[in-house]
Amino acid sequence: MALQQTIDDTVRGLGFELIEVERSAGGLLRVTIDHPWTPGAPEQLITVEDCERVTRQLQYVLEVDNVDYKRLEVSSPGIDRPLRHVQDFERFEGELVDLTLKAPIGDAAAGQVHANRKKFRGALQRGEGSSWQIVWRDEPATKPGQRVSAKRPPAPEQALTFELDELQSARLAPVVDFKGRKSPAGNTENLE
Repeated sequence: MALQQTIDDTVRGLGFELIEVERSAGGLLRVTIDHPWTPGAPEQLITVEDCERVTRQLQYVLEVDNVDYKRLEVSSPGIDRPLRHVQDFERFEGELVDLTLKAPIGDAAAGQVHANRKKFRGALQRGEGSSWQIVWRDEPATKPGQRVSAKRPPAPEQALTFELDELQSARLAPVVDFKGRKSPAGNTENLE
């Protein structure tokens, strides 16, 4: 725990937020950082220069504290950023997230959700009080190349309300679009 606190103090002293510290049996020490979030402020991304700056400072601090490690890795949280604190949930409200509950939901909600289900992907929304909610649609799977009728009604929207202490893990769902950027009209932009 002293190592975590030392790394956290160093990272915060440089103006960043510590997301995660991982140690592997092979001597790898992985530190994940991000910019602190301020509501309403533009989103800042972690750059290679930010990681280099934190790496250099951590190397000095860890040497002084005589921490045994073989390799230090400092990185951004990536597209599947873990959500751990209330502030993370507030920051990413409305985003697509993957949740894993500590225990299955038990009684199925109106018979639509399997009682042993623990994993969910959907839009994160604020619930009442300190609770949160995830909203999703369980669309039936389609085969590759299968046409889907425009007249087919969408699957019913489902919601699950949860408290943060009921979660085993929560992450942003990695959504990658390899087709390029879209203009507001829906046309692909010319990226020349």
